[in-house]
Amino acid sequence: MASDRDVTARAQIRNCALRLFGERGPDAVTVRDIAACANVSPGLVLHHFGSKQGLRDAVDAHVLSMFDAMLATAIEDPAAFAKGGTPQISSFAELFASAIPAGSPIPAYLRRLLLSGDPMGKKLIQQWFELTVTTVDALAASGNLQPTQDRAALAAFLLVNDLAMIVLHDYVADALGTDPLSPEGMRRWASTAFDVYRHGAFTKEES
Repeated sequence: MASDRDVTARAQIRNCALRLFGERGPDAVTVRDIAACANVSPGLVLHHFGSKQGLRDAVDAHVLSMFDAMLATAIEDPAAFAKGGTPQISSFAELFASAIPAGSPIPAYLRRLLLSGDPMGKKLIQQWFELTVTTVDALAASGNLQPTQDRAALAAFLLVNDLAMIVLHDYVADALGTDPLSPEGMRRWASTAFDVYRHGAFTKEES
């Protein structure tokens, strides 16, 4: 059975790999880089994970398990999820912000997953899309969403807006001067998103 020290070292190595993979991309990071970050020997990295690919698999499994837990919570009661923290509007950005600690390397890692066409990134997108469709149906059933003939397109639109907050997190933070996933940032984002979704962003062109 692994000792507490072994478990702690394994988690530290995995977390360093997650951060470095997000910053540089997995191909640009070596086992020695990860070992130096975790303050352990390269041999200990290989002892725990077998290879860099084994470590990459462990990082992917860790990230996927976190999102599985978040999605499972929402799927258990989509109507409650649909109410969210903002009246009548819910978002994965809010769900993400509530579950991921400030300063987490996960947004940067997700950005690389989603923009590189990585299979795990595609799996996450499909899961999020399916839950968004379920949420759209719950909102429509409760009368909080206008009927639409193309619920899939609507779900994709809402999903893309939320993913932009997560994937472009660092850039949005620089532009706004506020971490968009912080409580203050989410209040600004949710308030604006709700207003746009409810009333639109543009004036109607006069005929």
